[in-house]
Amino acid sequence: MPKLFPSRIDASLFHSPFLGITYAMTATLKTVTLGCKVNQYETEFVREGLVGIGYRDVADGEQADLCIVNTCTVTNEGDSKSRRIIRRLARENPQTRIVVMGCYATRAPEEVASLPQVVEVVTDKRELPDLLGRFGVVDVPDGISGFGNRHRAYVKVQDGCLLRCSYCIIPKVRPQMYSRPLQPILDEVRRLAQNGYREIVLTGVHLGHYGVDWNWNKPKPQWTRLADLVEQLAQLDGDFRIRLSSIEATEVTRELLRVMREYKDKVCPHLHICLQSGSDRILRRMKRRWGAKMFIDRCGMVADALEQPALTTDVIVGFPGETDADFEASCRVVREVGFSKVHVFPFSPRRGTPAAEMPDQIQGPVKSSRGQQLAEIETELRRNYAERLVGKQLRVLVEGTDPQAPGTLVGTSCRYLPVEFPGHHRFTGSLVDVTASTVAGDRIQGHA
Repeated sequence: MPKLFPSRIDASLFHSPFLGITYAMTATLKTVTLGCKVNQYETEFVREGLVGIGYRDVADGEQADLCIVNTCTVTNEGDSKSRRIIRRLARENPQTRIVVMGCYATRAPEEVASLPQVVEVVTDKRELPDLLGRFGVVDVPDGISGFGNRHRAYVKVQDGCLLRCSYCIIPKVRPQMYSRPLQPILDEVRRLAQNGYREIVLTGVHLGHYGVDWNWNKPKPQWTRLADLVEQLAQLDGDFRIRLSSIEATEVTRELLRVMREYKDKVCPHLHICLQSGSDRILRRMKRRWGAKMFIDRCGMVADALEQPALTTDVIVGFPGETDADFEASCRVVREVGFSKVHVFPFSPRRGTPAAEMPDQIQGPVKSSRGQQLAEIETELRRNYAERLVGKQLRVLVEGTDPQAPGTLVGTSCRYLPVEFPGHHRFTGSLVDVTASTVAGDRIQGHA
């Protein structure tokens, strides 16, 4: 029977010819990640630790001696996809050992342990250093130094969520609040910038709660907040920029906006603020913490504080009991805020959440229709926002060349819109100032 973390795997297993230290010097490694940016960061953390003792990434067509699978359980489909991937890895790598971690592993460890060739199930991400230690990693890193072949790197600064949104399973599998100490984050970001990563994306299970676990029982003047972390990072030397991943409306504070404004060359003028619904009635059923007016006011505060900020969001359509009037309220809020991008999700009942048991579940065709309507609004708003940027200078992270247009570089602007412009491929991976000249399709076209 596979071991369930945090119990120890027999040490002799790792000193055998198959998984011993000598073997590890030539062992092949394959990692697979499902789900969020936090998962992607944690996979890279484990990968770097193993590469440091001699494991190497498996080549195409080569058998993997060890597979690390980082799973997701946000939806039922996430569970199913995780199982399919584990079974496929076992078929394609008949001699491999599979270690499974992630939220699905935490939620259903016995179920995961029963899958073929699974030798360990990691149920608590806080114990990843111990996992690496059992593989022979003596000097466990306190962060990462790279992020594969990408030009941006994710940095996890926080874990855990205390909220109880009625549609979400994550607080059950990541309930412990934890904020990383400031100095390791500063060291990690400095290291990534020195290694050529020009965009650092701060991420967490609940990013806006960075520092909250330190603030309990402290007077307010002594609190540490996300704004304090962003300001410290923005003061680091180096040619790189900082982008925030998803936060909640209540966490868009004047102090955070002050930091973004004062360090506008280092912090992207882009915030992803989760809406989920524009109907106060549905927001209450979702157990969200505010109404539509408060959300709109916070977005207005961002627009007043920053120059042409990009505001992006998530919206769930077809939540149980959502009427046509509720959906129209969501459309009105989306239009009023003027988002530059909206991620539209049809409601998917997640077993184990209150929303999955609610009456008045919405039929699939209705959800599809509403999703299409909102997507059409998003397309209109996205183009409107892009056209307002024409004539402005945008800082672009060059991510490659357009295979359909030789001599054309493509990248992502500070305001999170794709940009293309003429240039040499040697600029790939660099930050380049580009003046927006026109909008074509979903891209801004410009010139450096």
